[in-house]
Amino acid sequence: MKPEGPACCTPGRATPAPAPADARAAHPDATAGGERVASVPLGGGSFAMGSEDALAYPDDGEGPVRRVLLSPFAIDPHCVTNARFRVFAEATGYLTDAERYRASFVFGGLLPDAFPPTRAVAAAPWWREVPGADWQHPEGPQSDLSGRDDHPVVHVSWNDAAAYCAWAGRRLPTEAQWEYAARGGLDGMPFPWGSELRPGGRHRMNVWNGAFPQHNTRADGYLGTCPVDAFEPNGYGLSNMTGNVWEWTADWFHPTWHATGSRTDPAGPPTGTARALRGGSYLCHASYCRRYRVSARMGNTPESSSGNTGFRCAGPTGP
Repeated sequence: MKPEGPACCTPGRATPAPAPADARAAHPDATAGGERVASVPLGGGSFAMGSEDALAYPDDGEGPVRRVLLSPFAIDPHCVTNARFRVFAEATGYLTDAERYRASFVFGGLLPDAFPPTRAVAAAPWWREVPGADWQHPEGPQSDLSGRDDHPVVHVSWNDAAAYCAWAGRRLPTEAQWEYAARGGLDGMPFPWGSELRPGGRHRMNVWNGAFPQHNTRADGYLGTCPVDAFEPNGYGLSNMTGNVWEWTADWFHPTWHATGSRTDPAGPPTGTARALRGGSYLCHASYCRRYRVSARMGNTPESSSGNTGFRCAGPTGP
């Protein structure tokens, strides 16, 4: 597994996972159905997408700010949980990319002090490649999901997220849909609730507090992931659109394609090598990564997985 991409935020893989012995494990029956949550219907319309303010990362392609027109769609109020993903895995026998690689990337600060030495990512040594880490064992084989049924499933690749969505009769949101939803009706604001990181001193999302990566004060109440509905939702009733975990979207990632691409229901470039992620995670901190904003974006290879990456489903409005 060769780490590539934006290693500070989520380390990446460069090669496909080994093929599963059972083809069904890689391609679950899309007609199998799945547990549904009540999606939030959104009316679409025009909104200002992107950012060019002082917090933006121009090299990520956050700008230019452009008016985008979206058709109505629906999106889940929160990320897919461990409990929901378990239903899918047990019903289909699906094996995630992390399970097929037999390893995934874990933030070193979540590992026990006596944890055996593992390979670190050179550009971001707080990331450790841990054998046996996967969605059921978020910190390696000695860990489990006790008390985390309502936390977002992590160590899922784009391939895994797309497979779950197909099984559930859903899909991943486009980047434009994701940002429209994250803004909660507020144009030009960096956060789903407005312009301040902590309005009135209140924590509104799960991000790093303290000195990264040595010490997290847990001022927001969490060290790793938190329940998918742990913080007050935005104006559309959507929880944790920033912080907690990065969320896969449907689009291929490109830093400049959108500057001249379609402004009506844009769906990203037709091909690419990395898929777009949104929202930041519990590891974001202003000292090195301020991507915990609604316009922030990055890309990673479709096979990549880590302990701070999950997803939520989208689809058409109506039943």
